[in-house]
Amino acid sequence: MYDYLKGQVTRITPEYIVLEQQGIGWQLFTPNPFAFRMNATEQQIFVHMYVREDAQILYGFTNLDQRELFRKLIQVSGIGPKGALAILAMGNPAQVIQAIEMEDEPFLVKFPGVGKKTARQMILDLKGKLGSLLDTVVLPSTEEELPLFGVNPHKHELEEAMLALTALGYSEKELDKVKPQLENDESLSTTDAYMKHALKLLLKLK
Repeated sequence: MYDYLKGQVTRITPEYIVLEQQGIGWQLFTPNPFAFRMNATEQQIFVHMYVREDAQILYGFTNLDQRELFRKLIQVSGIGPKGALAILAMGNPAQVIQAIEMEDEPFLVKFPGVGKKTARQMILDLKGKLGSLLDTVVLPSTEEELPLFGVNPHKHELEEAMLALTALGYSEKELDKVKPQLENDESLSTTDAYMKHALKLLLKLK
């Protein structure tokens, strides 16, 4: 089983990145492809191979906590790899872990594809069973969740973020609710930044 790959990121799309290693391009589906950068620097990406009858798919993660939580999530009935990626895309596994431990269903149902039944299943299957992941839990500060509003001209980066969020399963209706706030935020300039702030806003919608 693969643990990690080291190579250069040569392509970034809204759904996956391509990591080149010794002339081979590995397609890695990740929670947020725009958290990576295309450059000549060798990068280490932790991976998980998902095998089904018609495909073998590699998922890539920036750290071990992300991968471990992904592996826990896909064991829950009703959550597949795509759903797990959408949950991890917020960039803060500790918040998800905290919600599970505190049985915070209203928080969990904010993710694409997670209804009340699935949220309850997540809690039943994972509460108290997250092992070392519990050591990383830090209560988030509400004051830090929302960005300041202003005006930002980086339309291309914003559209890339919208495409990535659509790929994760967020609806056009949901994205339309947060897009105006992102467009008016002067502090955002990269696709990764738009992704992170959009996810924070989306989690506050319901």
